[in-house]
Amino acid sequence: MNVQVVIDSAADLPKKYYEELSLEMVPLAVHLNGEEYLDNITIDPKTVYDAMREGATPKTSQGSPEAFYEVFKKHSEQNKPVIYIGFSSELSGTYQSAVIAKQQLDEEFPGNEVYLIDTRAASMGYGLIAYHVAMAAKDGATVQDLLDLANFYVKHMEHIFTVDKLEYLQRGGRVSKTQAFVGGLLNIKPLLHVEDGKLVPLEKIRGSKRVLNRMIELAKERGQDFENQTLAITHGDDLETAEKLADLLRQEVNPIDIIITDVGAVIGAHSGPGTIALFFLNETRN
Repeated sequence: MNVQVVIDSAADLPKKYYEELSLEMVPLAVHLNGEEYLDNITIDPKTVYDAMREGATPKTSQGSPEAFYEVFKKHSEQNKPVIYIGFSSELSGTYQSAVIAKQQLDEEFPGNEVYLIDTRAASMGYGLIAYHVAMAAKDGATVQDLLDLANFYVKHMEHIFTVDKLEYLQRGGRVSKTQAFVGGLLNIKPLLHVEDGKLVPLEKIRGSKRVLNRMIELAKERGQDFENQTLAITHGDDLETAEKLADLLRQEVNPIDIIITDVGAVIGAHSGPGTIALFFLNETRN
């Protein structure tokens, strides 16, 4: 591979792809019960979810400029172009850390080829963008082709997700305490999406059984050409529900493949156990 693709842990890509696609990952941090952990390295999602069920409120912090600098420098010293595919700048300061690292690198290695892409996406919405760019890089695509591909996916990636309890979004400041309390009483499940890099409510569904069907309906309204897409589903320690959604998708839209994986520790610290998210494109490339 002539170009090094770098991601951060908020992509929620399964680890097997790191080796298969020669990806390099910069971790974000999770702070839990007075300890700091590195996402996807020294802590796993289930540890975070179990702690949240017991009442813990984990915190997270962005990837550091120093970590990005070391990765960028290593490949620049080898005259290897780098494309960092990053977590939405509207949801984390991690992308800005990469910007700071590149600014420092520009001073020390004039003419380096480090390119930064703000996916304005999260979890496997972001992960799918990185996945496809890394696949193309492995096949020998040029830097410009990879940047064009990344920008296309950034423009057309869709997220639809729900959380099990509004309480978790309330802890993270996404909804008020009153909304969370009333929502819990009425068994209301919020549907959200990502718009311009930010989390935005779509609608509220009463009853968990209706949520999956509504997610499929919204996907069919917003997406197209599913037969030529790889979709992704992430879950907060709820593989059974994720597989139910995947079965419905296979029946309704018959995609090429569906990647099912955990919502990682950093994203999960805000969304909580029971989260179910679906990612797809609203337009495909010819």
